[in-house]
Amino acid sequence: MPIATRTLHLMGTVITLWVQAEEADTLLDQAEATLIEDEHRFSANADDSDLAAVNRAAGVQPVAVAPDLFALIRIGREQSLVPHSALDIAIGPLVQTWRIGFANARHPDAAEIAAKLPLVDPAAIELDEAARTVFLPVPGMKLDLGALAKGFFADQITAMWQTAGATAGFIDLGGNVKTFGQAPDHEDGAWRVGIQNPFLPRGNQALTLRIQDRSLVTSGIYERSLTWHGRRFHHVLDRHTGYPIATDLASITIVSAQSLDGELWTTHLFATPAAAIIARLNQVPDLDAVVITQAGDMAMTDGLKGLVV
Repeated sequence: MPIATRTLHLMGTVITLWVQAEEADTLLDQAEATLIEDEHRFSANADDSDLAAVNRAAGVQPVAVAPDLFALIRIGREQSLVPHSALDIAIGPLVQTWRIGFANARHPDAAEIAAKLPLVDPAAIELDEAARTVFLPVPGMKLDLGALAKGFFADQITAMWQTAGATAGFIDLGGNVKTFGQAPDHEDGAWRVGIQNPFLPRGNQALTLRIQDRSLVTSGIYERSLTWHGRRFHHVLDRHTGYPIATDLASITIVSAQSLDGELWTTHLFATPAAAIIARLNQVPDLDAVVITQAGDMAMTDGLKGLVV
């Protein structure tokens, strides 16, 4: 069966697509078009995106959105209300104030941060299922789906390819990998996916896992950061303090069936101590993790110990 690959530069990263199907090139064309549309629709940083229209209308009026964007906002709102989670899709005012990861990143003063905190309230997001509208009732509220979007996109492309009859696929959205079917270069059919060493330049792996029909999502403090007066600030912000989350993690990787679940759990657990993450996820079926601490220690759940290459 034909195999086709493609490399794209979208969403601020390098995207790799690989698919095995009768119409492999056509499926890559469809995936590329979908990802371009997704980037436009879901971006919190493009002024003409659908999400930006929601943010601009904060305190003014509800905005009707496409079904997939509405679905992800609904999921994000629900998951942002999970107790003790670090996830918050209403974090936009703080993200746009710090701008960590962008050329105009800055360290806001305490008064500016304090002024943004009341705007970070996922419970205030109003959703109308029948009209498919989103309303942010307080002027200055802003949604940011960056903690969820890539997982949503990876699952979306996988479903599209499988519906079209693809027998295998590999999607790498930069820190987010989704696989299905048989890997072509290994007798066991498993894909080899590396986890970045957070202390070395990109391409240096801390370890490599064998995965099949699984997703691997990594979130860390090592790529998007701001150095200010000699102090380094990472990009995962605490909705309660307005500052980067206090964590002992350098990175957390979740291995799951659905890529969106991996996105959710990496953010849910980012403020949780590394040892507690492993203890917790050892009790959750079909969910595994690798954690690397800022001290350089690494641990993984029991389900992965036989899958290290």
